[in-house]
Amino acid sequence: MCGIFGVYNYYGDVGEFRQRALDLSKKLRHRGPDWSGCIVADNNIVCHERLAIVGVDTGAQPLTNADESIVLTVNGEIYNHKKLEAELKQPSSFKTHSDCEVILHMYSEIGTDVCAKLDGMFSWALLDRRSAKSRLVAARDPIGITTLYIGRVSAHPETVFIASELKSLNEECDKIDEFPPGHYFDSEDGQFHRYFKPDWWAPERIATASVNYRQLRESLTAAVRKRLMAEVPYGVLLSGGLDSSLISSIAVREAARISASAQSDTEDIDTRGARYFPRMHSFSIGLPGAPDLIAARKVAKFLRTAHHELTYTVQEGLDAVADVIYHLETYDVTTIRASTPMYLMSRKIKSTGVKMVLSGEGADEVFGGYLYFHYAPNADDFHKETVNRVHNLHTSDCLRANKSTMAWGLEARVPFLDKEFLQVAMNVRAEDKQCSKDLMEKAIIRRAFDVEFADAGFTPEELAKGPYLPHDVLWRQKEQFSDGVGYSWIDSLKEWAERRVSDEAMAAVDQRFPYDTPSTKEAYLYRELFEQHFPQKACLKSVVRWVPRTDWGCSADPSGRAQKIHDKAY
Repeated sequence: MCGIFGVYNYYGDVGEFRQRALDLSKKLRHRGPDWSGCIVADNNIVCHERLAIVGVDTGAQPLTNADESIVLTVNGEIYNHKKLEAELKQPSSFKTHSDCEVILHMYSEIGTDVCAKLDGMFSWALLDRRSAKSRLVAARDPIGITTLYIGRVSAHPETVFIASELKSLNEECDKIDEFPPGHYFDSEDGQFHRYFKPDWWAPERIATASVNYRQLRESLTAAVRKRLMAEVPYGVLLSGGLDSSLISSIAVREAARISASAQSDTEDIDTRGARYFPRMHSFSIGLPGAPDLIAARKVAKFLRTAHHELTYTVQEGLDAVADVIYHLETYDVTTIRASTPMYLMSRKIKSTGVKMVLSGEGADEVFGGYLYFHYAPNADDFHKETVNRVHNLHTSDCLRANKSTMAWGLEARVPFLDKEFLQVAMNVRAEDKQCSKDLMEKAIIRRAFDVEFADAGFTPEELAKGPYLPHDVLWRQKEQFSDGVGYSWIDSLKEWAERRVSDEAMAAVDQRFPYDTPSTKEAYLYRELFEQHFPQKACLKSVVRWVPRTDWGCSADPSGRAQKIHDKAY
């Protein structure tokens, strides 16, 4: 992934604004430290900050077609680029080995229909200069794994700003919106258009399909396999919980399978990563003695990964919070609690030379894995909540996974949010996903990979490879990342906020923050730090707070330990 910045139909002297555009793009250089590019065309500017993962030798951006009438800047990965290249009707001369260049050539043939054909995570802006009036088309991936914002200046509504992060827009624009996932923007009508239209998207449409464990397993395996596309060292984030452990196990198996097989030109996915770097590296972080460190150590030994166990102190975490808020561009309590250790871990991972990692985000939303799902009143409400949580991933876990890692130029890929896997998993009826006091959350995906479960549909060849994970890890209770790194982490954040925010300040909180008023001292402190970096009112609109369903009788505290079902509830 990378950082993108662009200005369409600039209202002033574009030549004079070029240096300012470079300065605004530079605010994203943490996302793309490997190279920078800028193209000025007519009264438009397109910039790019590159993190080289695929097409390392030739993939500098912005990308252009042969006569430079189309200019493209992309943040993301296109996993089906080989397949799309084969579908092109007109022979195209590719200038690079980048997986993203195919977007440009597909757009040239089929226009905005290219968006629905892309399998990957992406945010991109394309300038089409083939007509008298230039056209801007910008798009974001279906779930919002990558981040993207659109900004405007009220006095000049004809001008459109696009950027990967808020910090490149807040000094120039008085109106900033998060770019909606699954949409493209077209300057021809100035509107967003939804291109991602799966049958499961509407919460009111209740899923009715019975679970097919083998199909579930095979679709997740395919999602992991396609994400091994890389030309640089890569690894897996391993907390020792179900989601990251399962992704790690599949990645180890698929990497070994790919590296042991002969390379084929007919395979429609890019398998270079597993061939170049067959040994899997795994990374975990926590306070000394944290539950996640202990569990991750056990999984890494089982999978025989090259394991890196990273620790941090409470003080190191507290010292990083202000930087985390700057990079995450949020004041949401849940996101900041979990992002801080992820941010620290990403810095240490980058120092090892690894530039891409697989991560387990998305499973809790898809399968109802958060502990508050135990309190769902009925199956229909359970299903609707999973759909709504997937809808809002771009405001929470996707935002965290993207910005915590990209703060250090590290790319995170999330197989659980593969659109083909989602098509399978989101169509499974809630009755097969629900948890209870007698059935652990996410039992459906645990069973799909449990060789001892009779209905999992394993072939003899699969069974011969042995279990995916130790049984106690496969059936480990949900531990939210901010808890698993050490139970004292959240307690320390609360104590820190208690010292920093006075009772008098809290009593007047509705006067200090009349919009989206904080309800705790911890939330007050994060909001205060956020506004130090982003004082403009336009910046508040993109922040969404993550809270459990209190109308289900759950605690409003987002910590998993706040739910009574937790083994170590407080």
